Amino acid sequence: MPSLDNLRISSDKQELDVNLIHAFLRDHAYWSKGIPRSTVERAIEGSVCFGAYVGTKQVAFARLITDMATFAYLCDVFVLPEHRKRGYGHALMSHLFDSDLLKGLRRIVLVTGDAHELYRPYGFTSLANPEKYMEIARPDIYSASR
Repeated sequence: MPSLDNLRISSDKQELDVNLIHAFLRDHAYWSKGIPRSTVERAIEGSVCFGAYVGTKQVAFARLITDMATFAYLCDVFVLPEHRKRGYGHALMSHLFDSDLLKGLRRIVLVTGDAHELYRPYGFTSLANPEKYMEIARPDIYSASR
């Protein structure tokens, strides 16, 4: 099993394996089943992205939608299944939260169905006032657009 010493995290979008990211989000992520590649490409283009690499192979990904001043939405976080349980998810989150980018933001939000324990150590809690939040949810938008 590789150690965390072999893990490299980068925010250089040129290094991202867009084929891998798209395939994972389209086929394996419960939140984006069926997502078109063009949508993934636009999402990457308009976001701050982090890839985690062992050697030249990308093993994890995280995306921040942010105004770079007050707010960020953390999304599309994943570690490839064959690389889980090695600390890569925590290393990726630590890298993000150690970056100057997140230190001055007033609010950082995310939505997760199953990874609460990954995010709690970084200060995430349930919404203090969920009644103030509103949404337009279109969970089947990618399958409906085919």
